[in-house]
Amino acid sequence: MSSISILLLFFFLTTITVVITTVSATEFKVGGAVGWRIPATNEPELYDVWASRRLFHVGDSLRFRYKNDSVAVVEKYGYYHCDSSNPISFFNDGDTVINLDDVGTMYFISGDADLCKQGVKMMVEVTSPVPVRLFPPAVSAPPENAYSDMAPSPSQVMSFGSSPETSPGPASSDSVSSVSVTSVVLVLLGLGFSVVNL
Repeated sequence: MSSISILLLFFFLTTITVVITTVSATEFKVGGAVGWRIPATNEPELYDVWASRRLFHVGDSLRFRYKNDSVAVVEKYGYYHCDSSNPISFFNDGDTVINLDDVGTMYFISGDADLCKQGVKMMVEVTSPVPVRLFPPAVSAPPENAYSDMAPSPSQVMSFGSSPETSPGPASSDSVSSVSVTSVVLVLLGLGFSVVNL
């Protein structure tokens, strides 16, 4: 194998890795349209509820937008006592992006203790990145249970006058997307093998 072939293969594999890494990272705007502000009386845990409805992974980031306030990344004690006197990091630029670099719980509070006590604080659970599947998962038979006899068979679901060959099945867009992804990956792998054989 020539050095040019090795170099092209390395470039090809690096490109795939960069594309996969770029696709998997997400930036979350904290609080959505509400932003980072004092919650209303009927929503005292606004930010913890907002965070609990999302999945955060290493590599994602949080964007805080605010006016006349700040964001402090603190330890657990600082979160529960609204104490930003010894923050891990502190921001007051009005448009702060914080990268989630490690697995575990991260704590964010307003740098103003009074605002923090009014609910301007949030804890986020950060998990490891989800591995990107290059191939669709294998399909297995569903487990047997007491309710399996209650589910209608495909022939019972078909409308009157239709045949198994013409009735629409439940797998439409999922099957197409899995086949498309698999086809793209196989084409890319084929290009890689072609480069190696140069």
